[in-house]
Amino acid sequence: MAILLILFFTIKKQTDKEIFIMDAVYVGWLSILPPMIAIILALITKEVLFSLIAGVLSGTIIYSIASGMNPIVGPVSTVFDVMIQKADMNIIIFCFLLGGLVYLINASGGAQAYGKWASKIIRTKRSSLLLTSLLGCLIFLDDYFNCLTVGTVMKPITDRHHVSRAKLAYIIDATAAPVCIIAPISSWAAAVGSYLKNTGAFDSEFKAFITAIPYNFYAILSLLMVFLLCVFSLDFGPMAKQEVLAERGFLGGLDEQKDSLAQPKSGRVADMIVPILVLIVTAILGMLYNGGYWSNDPSLHTITAALGNCVAAQALVWGSFAGIITAFFMYIPRKIMTFKEFMDNFTKGMQQMITSGCILMLAWTIGGVCRDLLSTPVFVKTFIETTGLPGALLPALVFILAAFLSFATGTSWGTFGILIPIIIPVAQSICPELLLSSLAATLAGSVFGDHCSPISDTTILSSAGAGVNHLTHVSTQMIYALTVAGCSLIGYLIIGITNGNLLLSLGTSIFILCIFTFIMHRRSKTILNKKDICSTQQNPMLSL
Repeated sequence: MAILLILFFTIKKQTDKEIFIMDAVYVGWLSILPPMIAIILALITKEVLFSLIAGVLSGTIIYSIASGMNPIVGPVSTVFDVMIQKADMNIIIFCFLLGGLVYLINASGGAQAYGKWASKIIRTKRSSLLLTSLLGCLIFLDDYFNCLTVGTVMKPITDRHHVSRAKLAYIIDATAAPVCIIAPISSWAAAVGSYLKNTGAFDSEFKAFITAIPYNFYAILSLLMVFLLCVFSLDFGPMAKQEVLAERGFLGGLDEQKDSLAQPKSGRVADMIVPILVLIVTAILGMLYNGGYWSNDPSLHTITAALGNCVAAQALVWGSFAGIITAFFMYIPRKIMTFKEFMDNFTKGMQQMITSGCILMLAWTIGGVCRDLLSTPVFVKTFIETTGLPGALLPALVFILAAFLSFATGTSWGTFGILIPIIIPVAQSICPELLLSSLAATLAGSVFGDHCSPISDTTILSSAGAGVNHLTHVSTQMIYALTVAGCSLIGYLIIGITNGNLLLSLGTSIFILCIFTFIMHRRSKTILNKKDICSTQQNPMLSL
C-alpha cells in the first residue's frame, strides 16, 4: 500500500509540475489504426498486454513521424508521457485495494460461510443468476463500482451453483453501463447532462435525458437479453460451451489453481458482509462529500447535482480502504488470522490485480494517443460533415458511428463528448423530429462499443470482478453484444423510416431479439450434443 501511495504522489507531483503539451496531428484514417492493431493482435495471439503495447507503440510511431520527432526516441518517450498524463491512479489504487480486500475475505472464511448461508435461501442456478442481475441493476450510481462490487458479492453464490465465470462477467458487464446510462441518478446521467448543456439545444438537460431513455434501445435490450439468459438458460455461442464446462466443475476462474488462494479459516457470514457494506456506504457518502453535497454551494445540495460533480474513483478508494480497516479490526482481535497472515494475504490479493492494472494503464494510454495526438475526433467529425446523411437513416448511422468510435477508443464517455456536440446540430438541421432518437442512438452506440471493446475499462473491470481471463470474457460476450446491437440497429432504421414511432421500432427489436435468441440457443444445443456424442463414441468414458 505504501508503494502505491508513494507512486501516486510521485506521479501527481511530476504531472503538476511538468504537464507536457504536444500538438496534435491530423493523420486521417491512420488515427484508428492503433486500436485496430491492438484488437486484431489480441484476438490472434490471445495476449492482451502484448497487443496493447503494440497498439500504443504503433500510435506513437505514427505521431512521431507525422510531427517530425526522432523516430527512435520519440515513440518511446511519447508512450510514457501519455501514460503518466492519462493514468487514473485512483482507479489503479482502488483495484489493488479491492483485490487485497477480496483475498482477505476469502482467507477469513467469510466468503465460504456466506456461500453456505446463501445456498439455504438461493437454492437454484436460476435464482443465483437473477439475484446477480438484480444486484447489478440496483448498483446504478457508477459502472466501476458496479463491476467490482457485484462480482465480489456474487462469486461465492454463482460458484456454488456451477455458473461459469464467463457468464458472471457478462451479467456484470451487461448490467453496468447499460443500467447507468438509463438511470436518472448516476454519474453517467450527470456527464451526459453536462454535454447536452453545452449544445444549448434543450431547455432542460435532465428532461432531455429522461425523455431519451425509451429510445436507448441497446441499454433496454441488453437488460432484456440478461433476463432471457437467466430465466430460460438460453445460452449460445462460446458461452454455451463455458456453461457446459461449468456443469462439469470447471468454472473457468483465474483462482482455480490449488495454491492460488489461502486455506479458508472458520469465518462467519459477517466477515464478508460487514467489510463490503462498509465499502459501499463509505463510497456512496464519499461521492456525495467530494461532489459538494455538504459544501457551501447551494446548487450542489441535491443528490443528482452532487453525483454529477463528484470524483467517483476517489470515493471508491476511500470505501475500499475503509473496508480493509474494518476487516483488520474484525479478523485480528478474534484471531481469525495473525497480523503477519493479514498482511501476507493482503499482498497476495494485490498481486492478483497486477495484470488488470497493467491492462487499464495501457488501455488509457492507447485512448489518449488516439484522441489527443492523432486527432481521431477530428477524423470522425470530418467524416460526418463530408457524408450526405439521409434524414431517415440518421439514427441508425449515428448508432453505427458511435459504436465504432467507442469500440476503437475503449471509452463511452469520450465518445459522448465527441459526438453529442456534432450530432445535435446535425439532427436539428436535417430532421428535428428525430432529435431525441438521434441523441439516444449516440448514447446507445457508445455503450455498445464500450461494452464489447477489449480495451474498455468497464470490460477489463468486469473480467477482474468475476475473476475470469479477460479475453475469455471478451470472446464469450461478443456474440451477445452483437445480437443486441443488431436488433437495436433494426429499431433505429424503423424509427427513422416511421419518423419516430417508438412503439413499432422498440416492439420490433424486442420481438426479433427473443426469436433470434431462442433459435440460436436451439442451434447451439444441437451442435454441442453432436460434439458430445462424437466424443463419447471415441471414448465411452466421456459423457456430460
